[in-house]
Amino acid sequence: MNNNEQNSSNSSRRKFLRNTATAFAGMYIVPRHVLGRGFIAPSDKLMVASIGAGGKGNDDINHFYKTGKANIAFLCDVDDRSAADSRKLLPNAKYYKDFREMLEKEGKSIDAVSVSTPDHTHAVAAMAAMQLGKHVYVQKPMSHDIYEARKMTEAARKYKIVSQMGNQGASGDGVRQLVDWYRAGIIGDVTEVWCYTDRPVWPQGVLRPTTSSPIPAELDFDLWLGTAPKKEYFDGLLPFNWRGWWDYGTGALGDMGCHIIAPPFQVLELGYPISAESSVSTRYVENWKSQYAPDSGPTSSYTTLVFKQKDGKPNLKFHWMDGGIQPERPEELGANEMMGDGGNGVIFVGTKGKMMCGTYGVNPQLLPTSKTKETKVPQTIDRVPGSAEGHYRAWIEACIAGYGSKEANNLSSRFDLAGPLAETVLMGNLAIRSADIQKTDSKGRVSYPGRHIKLLWDGDNMKITNFDDANQFVKRTYRDGWSLGV
Repeated sequence: MNNNEQNSSNSSRRKFLRNTATAFAGMYIVPRHVLGRGFIAPSDKLMVASIGAGGKGNDDINHFYKTGKANIAFLCDVDDRSAADSRKLLPNAKYYKDFREMLEKEGKSIDAVSVSTPDHTHAVAAMAAMQLGKHVYVQKPMSHDIYEARKMTEAARKYKIVSQMGNQGASGDGVRQLVDWYRAGIIGDVTEVWCYTDRPVWPQGVLRPTTSSPIPAELDFDLWLGTAPKKEYFDGLLPFNWRGWWDYGTGALGDMGCHIIAPPFQVLELGYPISAESSVSTRYVENWKSQYAPDSGPTSSYTTLVFKQKDGKPNLKFHWMDGGIQPERPEELGANEMMGDGGNGVIFVGTKGKMMCGTYGVNPQLLPTSKTKETKVPQTIDRVPGSAEGHYRAWIEACIAGYGSKEANNLSSRFDLAGPLAETVLMGNLAIRSADIQKTDSKGRVSYPGRHIKLLWDGDNMKITNFDDANQFVKRTYRDGWSLGV
């Protein structure tokens, strides 16, 4: 092609893009695929599709919107009631109920996908997007099962997409301050960590209703069920209380673990645990009678994981407590000083001292707290700019920069980091659910064998090696018509 032809071609291309942009002004920006691979849309905005537009999905949409760098051009939700606020905010966004239909019809116009559905749909929605080469932002926990988390982590590498899990505290200054203190040797080698939460704040340890309720006209309940077993709808399941049911949610640990466990995971650079054990309170009691409630998470639980640490450091004992159970207050903490943020927190026990923080790693403190202001250490890890939008903005900018860019590699919760964290959270759930496995012998005597052993975990092969019954929780069987596609 000679220079005149080249100039003519470039002029035609510019004219086409200008006309296209004008035609869609006020409605859509020019999709990146129009410009060709590697080019950025003139507005430098990312074309985003949001799967899950209500509840946390609405909150995520607002954060993306506030960055000024995302054009949320497509919305998807199975419940028109939940999607109402997002549709009002984004009246020009095209609306779907089935994410599979949206991806099939609009895939060429979508750069990235945000998934903010109940936990049991995270993996299938995110995987469908990744297989189309779309960058993904997935709410915590990034999956319902350990197997799903592993496959999602592998898929992010395979399809070369920019990924981020929605545990925004991972991008906060508090976690980075804890990292700086630890790297400076202020508390020595950590040998024990205590994590705790006041969740659940929804019903758990309860029996599933035996009668169904009318399905609201605005809700496509079959689509909402997705991968989960076909069961009847009952009032109160939506929009919030699904968290307490194992078919859909991941309990208190799944809801808060990725926020509370993320700081020690990042500070100590942990991998897969090597063992787990749990004690639970799951009895449903009514009229002084206790009943077995296997479909619902426990009212409270106490789980201990063990990790091998790097560089010859001693094994780490990692405690998780929920349902309002809290560890003993450190002796170094004043009698009237708040531990963590009150209902939630993390305590690091080191060979030379202790430190603590609240949910998301906020308000990091050395113990005694007087040491916090007195101690000055070098900054060893970059801070993520921005306030509440920092975690969201970083992902948007990384998507624009592309897979393998500095921005993408610096993301706080990209899947190669978030995947092992999510697997650890779900490993805790595996121990919790294993503790409630009920066996009945030939004489009708009931036992709970999973409550009396330590589960030994082969992380590389995703397998419990000493209690095979527990392996049923590594990977679910999806309902007919649904697949992870791997």
